[in-house]
Amino acid sequence: MFLKKHNRRVTNFIPIICAAWLLSLFIAFHHEVYADEKILIAAAANLNPAMNDICKGFEKRYPTIDAEVSYGSSGNFFAQIKQGAPFDIFFSADTTYPARLEEEGLAVKGGSTTYAFGSIVLWIPKKSAFNPRKGLHLVLDPKVKKLAIANQRLAPYGMAAEEALRHYGLWDKVQDKLVFGENISQTAQFVQSGAADVGIIALSQAISPKMENDGDYWVIPAEAYNKLGQAYVVLQRGKDNPGVKKFLEYVHGRKGEKVFSKYGYLLP
Repeated sequence: MFLKKHNRRVTNFIPIICAAWLLSLFIAFHHEVYADEKILIAAAANLNPAMNDICKGFEKRYPTIDAEVSYGSSGNFFAQIKQGAPFDIFFSADTTYPARLEEEGLAVKGGSTTYAFGSIVLWIPKKSAFNPRKGLHLVLDPKVKKLAIANQRLAPYGMAAEEALRHYGLWDKVQDKLVFGENISQTAQFVQSGAADVGIIALSQAISPKMENDGDYWVIPAEAYNKLGQAYVVLQRGKDNPGVKKFLEYVHGRKGEKVFSKYGYLLP
């Protein structure tokens, strides 16, 4: 009787052991599948239309990975990252900020990569009577009371706007007309909403679905401002995230490059 009772007790433990083993396998599998489920991306505001499309395509291909993007000025992101903001990748509107993050040890050394070259345009609402074919000298028209550009101290596209105005000898003549957006997205909002009469914004915004039917634009010649090379860098927080590698491979792949070209960027 004793032996039978003992064997029965041992037998009763077998389902428990199997359940524990299966649970451990599930946890290991769950960790493997979902370990890279989120990527936190800081992206320059000019990238909003293109990056949204890229993330949609990426998440369709990798449904277990969530690419979460925050948009703003490159200068603000640079300051936030220095203060410990939890981003995995930083897509800047220039090449300087990523290089400085590398120098300060906040990004993976030697990882700064130019992914696109941007362009700026003079954008005019369709409801206005201004003719964009007049070029940048249109800003001298007395009916242009407010000219929107991005804050050149924070946004590389704002700096490009200043350079273009200086190139045509217009900078000193429009000082009383300037209104500054914190980033290029806010600048576009100013002119699209009517808070400014005209604005200098990114080509990628002018041809985006949100703006293409609301206005017209004149492409400012590339020789009027310094080349707008844009680079990304992998931050220390993201160097061991397997999803980061997959995302950057997608960006440099055929579909990612197609999106950048669609929004007027030149590829390196």
